[in-house]
Amino acid sequence: MNLFYAPDIAPPVFQLSPEESKHMVKVLRMKAGDPVFFTDGKGFLYACRIVEANPKGTLVEIQAKEGGKDRRKFFLHLAVAPTKNISRYEWFLEKATEIGVDRITPFVSEHSERKTIKPERMNRVITAAMKQSLKTWRPMMDDVSSFKELILQPFEGQKFIAYIDSDVTLKLSKAYHQGNNALVLIGPEGDFSPEEVEEAKNYGFVPVRLGPSRLRTETAAIVACHTINLLNY
Repeated sequence: MNLFYAPDIAPPVFQLSPEESKHMVKVLRMKAGDPVFFTDGKGFLYACRIVEANPKGTLVEIQAKEGGKDRRKFFLHLAVAPTKNISRYEWFLEKATEIGVDRITPFVSEHSERKTIKPERMNRVITAAMKQSLKTWRPMMDDVSSFKELILQPFEGQKFIAYIDSDVTLKLSKAYHQGNNALVLIGPEGDFSPEEVEEAKNYGFVPVRLGPSRLRTETAAIVACHTINLLNY
C-alpha cells in the first residue's frame, strides 16, 4: 500500500498538491478510479478514490475515515543536538520516525559544532519516513533551541539526560517506567559539559547511560528511542 500525506484533507472531494499529484500520476502511474490512501498526520487514515488524475492537481474522493493503529499510550520527546555531518541527523530523523517518536527538538549546547539546520529539509525527511512506515501520526519537529531554553520547558513525565561518564551507572532501561511520558536529551559529538549536566539535574533531569559502548549522537538517539518503545511494547 502506498500512503500519501495531506495535512488539510477534508471530505468529500480534495485536491492534492502539485508535488503529490505529480508523484501519483507520473511516477506511480495511477489513474481515475484507482483506490488511494492518505493520512493527515494527526492519527487518521483516509480511504479514497481518484476522481481526476491530473499531475498539477489530482482530485480524490474520500470514501472512509478511520483512526490509525500507531497511536501510543505514552509521549516520547527526543531532544537531540544536530550533528556536524547533517546526513547523520537526517538518518536519525528517518529511523526515529519509523520506530515511533512524538516530538523532536534540535538544540545547541556548549560543545555543539553545528548550530543551524534547514527545517524544510528535515521535515521532508520526517514526512517521507512517516509515509514509508505507514504511520498516521507525524512527529512534531521544533525549531533549534538553546540548551537553557530546552531544560526550562515544562514537561509532564520522566526527564533524562544521557551522557558518557564513569559515574553514570543508571541505565535508561531501568530508570524509565512503562507507560510514562519521556523526554530524553542527547548531546553533540563533544557531549554535554559538566556545567550543563549539573544544570539539567537541577531542573529534574536524571542522568542515564544507554549501554557499554561509546555511541555517536545519532546512534545514541536511536538507542534511546528504541529502548522507550521496546519497554512499552
